[in-house]
Amino acid sequence: MTEYSVSARRIDSHGSLAVAKEAEVVLDTDMAGRRDAMNPVELLLSALAACMLKGIERVTPMLQFQIDGAEVALEAIRQDAPPKLTLIRYQITVESAETDQRLDLLHRNILKYGTISNTLSGAVPLEGTLTRKV
Repeated sequence: MTEYSVSARRIDSHGSLAVAKEAEVVLDTDMAGRRDAMNPVELLLSALAACMLKGIERVTPMLQFQIDGAEVALEAIRQDAPPKLTLIRYQITVESAETDQRLDLLHRNILKYGTISNTLSGAVPLEGTLTRKV
């Protein structure tokens, strides 16, 4: 079992700070919102994007997959009452000359072995594709 640890503290009514290892992230906890920090949903989507990108790094050596770059774009749909996310959409774009079948294999492996994607998919539908950058 692996354990993770993050601590967060309120700075003032405009923001907070999360700390893990030697990294710090400014949190948008201002009721009016902030342009220079991510709100909780944006942080969740960032965690999913990081999971997918890390998944690419994990499985490309195992699959002997050649990749020159990768991007992930995400969006979430939120309902107001009760407040919750009802759908997360993603688009993974890779720069690669691999076949479409190999791209499909990469996509399946990213989702199969992703801690965050597996956790979130149990709570909210994840819809998305992996495509080749043209």
